[in-house]
Amino acid sequence: MVFAKHVFITEVGPRDGLQMEKLVLSTDQKTRLINGLVNAGVGAVQVASFVHPGKVPQMADAEAVIDALPPTDAVEFSALTLNLKGMERACRTTIRWIEVSLSASETQSLKNSGMSVDEALAEASAMIDLARQEGRKVRGSIQCSFGCVNECEIEVSQVQRLAGKLLNKGVDRLVLADTTGMATPPAVRQNLAAVLPMAGDFPVGLHLHDTRGMGLVNLMTALEMGISHFDTSLGGLGGCPFVAGAAGNIATEDTIHLLNSLNIATGIDHAKVAAASRMLSRLLGHDLTGKMYRLL
Repeated sequence: MVFAKHVFITEVGPRDGLQMEKLVLSTDQKTRLINGLVNAGVGAVQVASFVHPGKVPQMADAEAVIDALPPTDAVEFSALTLNLKGMERACRTTIRWIEVSLSASETQSLKNSGMSVDEALAEASAMIDLARQEGRKVRGSIQCSFGCVNECEIEVSQVQRLAGKLLNKGVDRLVLADTTGMATPPAVRQNLAAVLPMAGDFPVGLHLHDTRGMGLVNLMTALEMGISHFDTSLGGLGGCPFVAGAAGNIATEDTIHLLNSLNIATGIDHAKVAAASRMLSRLLGHDLTGKMYRLL
């Protein structure tokens, strides 16, 4: 089996991870965490989301976190948005990458954004237009690409339809998200087989959760199909506040350990990431779900 020689990792812990924690970290604590990840060689970090502070208070200081980011062009700092209001907030900051995220699930879309899938798709179009006007790069992501606890099975044609719309709008990266952790290797193959021909040479990534312990198995399947962009979270933090039972993302340290065993480079010092995870575990007052952060 021939894999990519290099995998590009986007660290989503400061956003996806912290949004699930009861303890709300201060802006300074978040900044120190992000700086530690940058010092570990992480080339992309999702630092915040522009969502309703009453629903996700952990992200209420998004603007302040972005103001405190280290001045470097070597790291892709990004923030997530779900609606036009969030995009407008994001565009008032200096963040260079903005994620436009919509769901393939009708139920999840209504819970997460208050819009149906088609309404969210129309809103996404306006969001991408605004981001382009403001000179920002756009990650287009499709939540629940591999299933939803509310609807069980998501049709591949639905994922394909949304992917086509985002690609046609000119997003800079397309990400299929396993928000509920329901993906399996056959589902990963099926979805990628449907989407990759549409994308051509366009970069496609996966955002994998490990709710059912299948995260790294699914990553291996994606590697076999040529995927070289993945979202991970230090220590395995993460989840979705609007999905019952949602667990964390695949752990950054565990992912790098696997990739190292396959002689696939990431440019990241996973021992330094592990040190950040241990610090965060002490701060949060509980163990994290990842494995390797305890051993490095």
